[in-house]
Amino acid sequence: MRAWLEGVEQRRGLDRLTRQSRQLVLVGFGLLLAMMVYRGIAVEADGNRFGPMIAFVLPLVLFLPSILTRRPRGHAWLAFVSLLYFAQGVMIATLPGLGLRGVAEALVALVLFTGCMGYARFRSRQMRQHQGNS
Repeated sequence: MRAWLEGVEQRRGLDRLTRQSRQLVLVGFGLLLAMMVYRGIAVEADGNRFGPMIAFVLPLVLFLPSILTRRPRGHAWLAFVSLLYFAQGVMIATLPGLGLRGVAEALVALVLFTGCMGYARFRSRQMRQHQGNS
């Protein structure tokens, strides 16, 4: 796997892979955040309007500074958190009448995971490459 990734890096270039991974992160993060806000609005627990929304959205919002400042380590941690949303989506997909919503959530979380892991790898390698050249 490592040799394959290094071959991809040589063929496509770190700058291009970093840019594409970043785009995946932004798309996945935006879609997942929108889905969680919608879900938080749709689920109203005992008249508590903001409780469910905070529970769904807060883990994502905590990573916003890492995304905005483009820190590879923050992206790696966000990838792990996105797996929780993936598992949640798979569980929701098994519920009657919620299959499509669960599959969509799982797929968007998978896009976010892939983008975050790619960005963390390619950006950290890019930063090391630029440090070596300085």
